[in-house]
Amino acid sequence: MSEWTWEWKGYDPAGEGLRESLCTLGNGYFATRGAVPECRAGLVHCPGTYVAGCYNRLESTVAGQRVVNEDLVNLPNWLPLRFRVRRSGGPWGTWFVPDTHSVLDHRHALDLRHATLARTLRYRADGCGVLAVEQTRLVHMGDPHLAALRTVFTGEDGSGEIEIESGLDGDVINGNVHRYRALERSQLTGVRTGSREPHTIWLNCRTSSSGIQIAMAARTEVTGSSPITSVFHPARRRAVHRLVVALVPGRPVTVDKTVALHTSRDTAIADPLGAAIDRVTSVAGFADLLDSHSAAWERLWRRAEIQVPGRAGRILRLHLFHLLQTLSPHTADLDVGVPARGLHGEAYRGHVFWDELFVLPYLNLHFPEVSRALLDYRYRRLPRACRSAAEAGRAGAMYPWQSGSDGHEETQERHLNPRSGRWLPDHSRLQHHVGSAIAYNVWQYCEATGDTEYLYTKGAEMILQIARFWTALAAYDPNSGRYRIRGVMGPDEYHDAYPGAARPGLDDNAYTNVTASWVLVRALDVLRLLPAWRREELCDRIRLAPGEPARWDDVSRRLLVPFHQGVISQFEGYGDLAELDWDTYRSRYGSIRRLDRILEAEGDAVNRYQASKQADVLMLGHLFSPAELRQLFARLGYRVDDDVWRGTVDHYLRRTSHGSTLSGLVHGLVLARARRAEAWQYVQEALESDVADIQGGTTGEGVHLGAMAGTLDLVQRGLTGLETREDALWLDPVPLPALSEYGFALRYRGHWGVGVRRRRGQLEIHVPQSEESPLRVVLADRAVTVSPGETCTLVLPDG
Repeated sequence: MSEWTWEWKGYDPAGEGLRESLCTLGNGYFATRGAVPECRAGLVHCPGTYVAGCYNRLESTVAGQRVVNEDLVNLPNWLPLRFRVRRSGGPWGTWFVPDTHSVLDHRHALDLRHATLARTLRYRADGCGVLAVEQTRLVHMGDPHLAALRTVFTGEDGSGEIEIESGLDGDVINGNVHRYRALERSQLTGVRTGSREPHTIWLNCRTSSSGIQIAMAARTEVTGSSPITSVFHPARRRAVHRLVVALVPGRPVTVDKTVALHTSRDTAIADPLGAAIDRVTSVAGFADLLDSHSAAWERLWRRAEIQVPGRAGRILRLHLFHLLQTLSPHTADLDVGVPARGLHGEAYRGHVFWDELFVLPYLNLHFPEVSRALLDYRYRRLPRACRSAAEAGRAGAMYPWQSGSDGHEETQERHLNPRSGRWLPDHSRLQHHVGSAIAYNVWQYCEATGDTEYLYTKGAEMILQIARFWTALAAYDPNSGRYRIRGVMGPDEYHDAYPGAARPGLDDNAYTNVTASWVLVRALDVLRLLPAWRREELCDRIRLAPGEPARWDDVSRRLLVPFHQGVISQFEGYGDLAELDWDTYRSRYGSIRRLDRILEAEGDAVNRYQASKQADVLMLGHLFSPAELRQLFARLGYRVDDDVWRGTVDHYLRRTSHGSTLSGLVHGLVLARARRAEAWQYVQEALESDVADIQGGTTGEGVHLGAMAGTLDLVQRGLTGLETREDALWLDPVPLPALSEYGFALRYRGHWGVGVRRRRGQLEIHVPQSEESPLRVVLADRAVTVSPGETCTLVLPDG
């Protein structure tokens, strides 16, 4: 196993869900899980294929109530390729499946450098000795509508015939998440199949409510031996191409299956089916596809170079691989957001939450065109967010906690507790802090790229409308002399109401209020930065009243932030909640990551306790440097020095169950910034969250893309203290002994491939040769200017 290769040996049905997620291949347009091609979906396998942005809405009955859910659709399965053997003239054996045959050897190898999944197996075939099978698949990064699967059969010690069935299967459902099984899951309708001589089958269908047409065409060719027979078997929901080939000991038979996929969301096509058939019948063979695919990945790796030694480096490269498979340069041409679980499974229904908050900081400095496209996804849904705010009696833009196709609130109204079997009310739509995340992403993108055109147009409009929403939500309280934001939820998610309260929601969540203040300050900055003509045009467009900016300034200075026992309170009244006996619950249950489910199953409620699922107050330390954080609180009239922040960190460390993969990530970065020795413990947890499936089965339902991207950002931004502001790179390196050496390349403004490397107490900055202006780099104790073609080596204080 090399630094570029991940291997799985043997066949373990219980571990297939996790392996299939981690072996997913994609290109930003679509992705396919790493399921074995001969097995259909069930409790063990989920051969899911997902196109970015392809959603469908279904109605179900849950606990006697009608609910409507929008899901990322599991498309027809293009993988099917099964086989069986017989002695010449004898009866056919059974179709091979690894669960029932005598498998002598079985392994998978995921090659990150070339983005291929290889599989080798040997088994005792029925009456034909040992059959060796080698498979290689790819989802093409150069042409986002293509995928291919090569299978090589070699009889080691017996002759006979092998029958190969290559298919396209439209008889699929959204079945990856078993706890959704009570819901309607059949997303496709109008399935038609057909064939075109000499090698092509096709399948056409559409989503049942959104009406997206989906078309696949597959070309299957055999080399090494001419087929004895080649027959098409179109059926109602499956298209099949069956071939029989002679099997001679030691003579390989190669079967190449090439697939094209189009939907009616695609541009520059007349119709999806015609485009798929035309593409697959004219495309080059497997070897040429592999070459062009590998070349496309080589270009990506050059733009996203990262060098970290040891196991941490291997995992970081895997995380980067899955990030680029979900959000590639092809994403820049699509109307899609950041799916929280990638294109790797069906958990969270493929919805877009706030995960771009953890993804864009990395993309901004490597693939800014992708970041801009992801922000455009939010901008296109700004009118819907403004309508949602108006329907709630508010001004501005109220973005949904969960978004899908059109910007409506897609958060489920009820969720299942698998421990108790009860469907419970879901109030997480009260996480209005998602709006602050969007504003933060706009500002950070523009700071990193210098894209003033975006800031002055779409970015300004989003920031101003989000600021309007916060001022509309903030109510003045004469008793405290401050503005209060009531009835919300913070990132913690455990707490959605006060104990015994009739209505959901909490008052003055610290994270919500502080980030709202930050948004209001940025809105004022935007108005100041805009050219006069553009400011007048924008104010007229959104009908900004003359007195609104003054109110933004007032609210930004007087939002209430609660404190208790000298630390920042998660929300007003948090300090009055009961303390949980953490040791007893850990002893009783082992893992208490989902403490909320445990308590509900016991007839209790997590709302009663000072217990958090993940970082809430401490998220502030993830978004803002210590200096920024002090400034934010000072503007609000609070003194948060190192002692207060240290006490706040300690308080919540003892009261967090880490029920989210984002939790270890945030705590690791916050502790690293605070120069705390225990930072590495949480960094390790963030690194291992998916490869070790620390949440106990959730990775099989899709990777946690925010956590994966966040670990890359932890190296890029957390360990270096990197900030992009005032037309410079600001660095404040953090000592973390376990990650004391690292290197990466980034793109800053017009500089491509800026090298940053730390080793042996030194920080090296290399700016490639170009016609750009020199790069300004600022550290705590000095500022340097590095001209193109130069390398600057800085000795660090802790070195």
